[in-house]
Amino acid sequence: MEGRSNGHTLGKKVSGTLTAPARIPAPSWRLPRVIQMLFGNPLTIFGTLILLLVIVAAAWPVSLLPHDPYVADIMLRFIPPVWETGGSPEYLLGTDALGRDNLSMIIHGARYSLLIISLAALLSLVIGVTAGLLAGHHRGWIDEVLMRLVDIQLSFPLLVLIIAVVAVLGPSFRNIVIVLGIAGWAPYARIVRGVVLSLREKEFIEAARAMGAGNLRIIARHLLPNTVTAIVIFTTFELARLLLLESALAFLGLGVQPPTPSWGAMIADGRQYLFEAWWASALPGLAILATVLAFNLLGDGLRDVLDPLSREQ
Repeated sequence: MEGRSNGHTLGKKVSGTLTAPARIPAPSWRLPRVIQMLFGNPLTIFGTLILLLVIVAAAWPVSLLPHDPYVADIMLRFIPPVWETGGSPEYLLGTDALGRDNLSMIIHGARYSLLIISLAALLSLVIGVTAGLLAGHHRGWIDEVLMRLVDIQLSFPLLVLIIAVVAVLGPSFRNIVIVLGIAGWAPYARIVRGVVLSLREKEFIEAARAMGAGNLRIIARHLLPNTVTAIVIFTTFELARLLLLESALAFLGLGVQPPTPSWGAMIADGRQYLFEAWWASALPGLAILATVLAFNLLGDGLRDVLDPLSREQ
C-alpha cells in the first residue's frame, strides 16, 4: 500500500516497515507556466519592463553616459530639461545646482540604490529564513526565544531605529547594507515560521521522520523548498520598502556620501530650489516612484500566479 501526498509517494510499507524513501511534494508551480501567466497581466508586464530598464541603467558603464556624473560646472547650473524654455538637447533632463547632468546622475544612481537594497534583502532573507525554519520546526524554547526577538524588533519604529544606528556607525555603503539587512529579518522569520508550522505535521514530513531523516535533512529537503513561494513574493515587496528606506537615509545625508550620485540625495539637494528648478528634485523622485511601483506590480503578479488562495479570490 503506498501513502501519497499531492500525488507523490511518501513511502511503501512492507511487513510494517517503511522501505521506500519519502519524497517532497512537487511545487505547485513551474517556471514556464509562471512566466506565461505573468505575461498575461498587462500591469505585471509594465512593472517588469520598468525594472528591466532600471537594471540596465544600473549596469550602464560610466564611460557611456552622456556626461560624467561626478564632474560639476557651476556655469551650467539649472539648465532646464529639453522640453522647457531654455533647455538644451545636450542635457535632456537638465542640470542640478552644481551643473551636473541630471540624466547621467539618475542613471548612475540606480546602481547604488539597487545594489544596496539587493544585498540588504539577501542578508535579511538569510537571517530571517534560517530563524523561521528553526523556530517552526523545533518549536519549544528555540521558538520562544526567536519569536520574542522578532516581537522586540518589530516593536521599534523601523526608520527611527535605522537612522539612529547609521548615525552611530557612520554613513557608508557597508554600514547601510548591514543595518538595512539586520533590520529586515524579522518579517521573513515570522512568514517562514507560519509556513513551516502548517507543514510540519503533514504526511510527507511524518514519512520522512519514519524513514529516519534527521532535522537538517527535513529542513533542507522538505520544508525549505515549500517556503520558496512565500519568500519570493515577500522579497519582491520588501525590495520596494528597502528602496524607500535607502532613499530616506540618502535624503537625510546618511546614505552613500557625495560625490556618489544617489536618488535620495538628489532630492535633498534640489528641494530648496523647487520653485526655480523643479526638475532637480522632481525627476529623481519620479525615478524612485517608478521603481517602487514596478516592484509592487511585479509582486502583485507573482502573488496572483504563485499563491493558489489569491487566485481563488
